[in-house]
Amino acid sequence: MTRTQSTFASPIVETFGWLKGIEHPADRPLMLVSQAAPVAPPPQELRRALAEMVMHDDAIHLYGPVLGLPDLRAALAAQCSSKYHGQVAPEQIAITSGCNQAFAATIATLTGQGDEVILPTPWYFNHKMWLDMSGVTAVPLPVQRDMLPDPEQAAALITERTRAIVLVTPNNPTGAEYPAGLLRAFYDLAGSRGLKLIVDETYRDFDSRDGAPHDLFGDPDWDRTLVHLYSFSKAYRLTGHRVGALATSRQLLGEVEKFLDTVTICPTQTGQRAALWGMRNLSDWLAGERAEILARRAAIRDGFSVLSERGWKLRGLGAYFAYLEHPFDKESDALAKSMVETASILALPATMFTPPGDSHGARHLRVAFANLDRAGIATFFDRMAALPA
Repeated sequence: MTRTQSTFASPIVETFGWLKGIEHPADRPLMLVSQAAPVAPPPQELRRALAEMVMHDDAIHLYGPVLGLPDLRAALAAQCSSKYHGQVAPEQIAITSGCNQAFAATIATLTGQGDEVILPTPWYFNHKMWLDMSGVTAVPLPVQRDMLPDPEQAAALITERTRAIVLVTPNNPTGAEYPAGLLRAFYDLAGSRGLKLIVDETYRDFDSRDGAPHDLFGDPDWDRTLVHLYSFSKAYRLTGHRVGALATSRQLLGEVEKFLDTVTICPTQTGQRAALWGMRNLSDWLAGERAEILARRAAIRDGFSVLSERGWKLRGLGAYFAYLEHPFDKESDALAKSMVETASILALPATMFTPPGDSHGARHLRVAFANLDRAGIATFFDRMAALPA
């Protein structure tokens, strides 16, 4: 068996295959709530700035530093230091070709064949796929009814082969925003056992809470335990440019550099410059984007009664995601497939975020609502309420 054969097909690719051969009525166009990515391009001012760079900055077309542009590393370090009330140096930052690559690089530096990583379920499927392809065992840590993992349960799963614990907050797929105290408990657990705590905050710019979501960077020796992942893609609509980042120790970044140099040589120059321009010029625009996402989140919460009356339950809500428990006597993958034809809705079943045979996965759907305006959310509720039993 090859590395790629050791894991499943991409859920995004698989579910887009469900659309083949299905025609949707003119008055019921297809509604895509399957992929958690902006469908709009960056704002006009960023595109104009990027066009100027492409035309007049020769360096944008050449190789750059393996760990990223110094100015972008410095800007992100300063932002993290300010946001989290800690001390993060530019030398503790690496820029990567998307946050998925930040995760892949981290796993490559921390693990060997047969090692273990604790992954709360439901998990982000690309994390599970990369662990599979790396020969690393993903040890499931089922979340509680509040969609939060339990540090005591995690402690019971640690073995001599465990190398890291992974947390995603705001969570993909559940939307749950992990309390600061919970992150601290996992951080203390990982540190006490000589493990790394990998915290993926891809959606942190759309957290509903004001202020720092945790205090982990406040520890003087945070980089002994914490590996922090981030994405510029959601903040500035740069998904096609592939710009992510990780923060950790200088020593670990020396190993990360080997991985990045071998895989991409350097992150995209255009994407990095776009991210840097966004950080310097789009803070007000990003605040407006966050306000709109939070308004759509509120529309999901406030309008959910139309579904709760029919037995649906809203189990998680945050960032781009609503996590729904369905009332039907069928598994979620069968339900999601049928929704394409009966309701012209493409959503992901939670079976794509859980181990095979997991009863939790059979009962839930992930809905990525960020690309629906409030009128679209109302239409979504109407279609879901009309689903046949």
